[in-house]
Amino acid sequence: MKKIILTANGLENQNIGNLFLDLANKKPEDIKAVFVPTAANNAGAIEVLPKCLHDLLDLGILDQNIHIYDLHYCMEYEELSVYNAIYFCGGSSQYLLNRINATGFHVPLKQFVENGGIYIGVSAGSIVAANNLPENLGYLNSTLSVHGNVGIETGAFNPYNYTEITLPDNRAIIITDDTYTVVE
Repeated sequence: MKKIILTANGLENQNIGNLFLDLANKKPEDIKAVFVPTAANNAGAIEVLPKCLHDLLDLGILDQNIHIYDLHYCMEYEELSVYNAIYFCGGSSQYLLNRINATGFHVPLKQFVENGGIYIGVSAGSIVAANNLPENLGYLNSTLSVHGNVGIETGAFNPYNYTEITLPDNRAIIITDDTYTVVE
């Protein structure tokens, strides 16, 4: 079952955090997550990294259950499969996607998602999953704009009815198999 959470601001909205915990279907202290800071390649994005890490910690995920992976090598599926979720931070979408593809990580990542691992994208981490850039991950057929003041309404939607989606900071797109829902 595919479980994807695309956000502009991560899990800071408690409702979105709770939806992640529901998708994980485990006690927070039993969840294991991979934290990918790779997109944060400028001062502003680097400054936000502690907040992103605290998204996971504040939900009750234990520090020792979070593996920081900076895409300098390809984590094979066997290693990745021991985790429940992968959290991609914001920053440069193009740089993040280049690292995912250059290391060959897109292959085990897609296998991880197809086998029920949870993909959490924050800003750039969401954009690489959408149709913004060539050789993207292909989880959202539309282009995605994040941090908008006004955007797509909450509720279920058909992504093929949109060429572009704007996602405000307080909302997330939840993709489970072929169901697409915007939550707040």
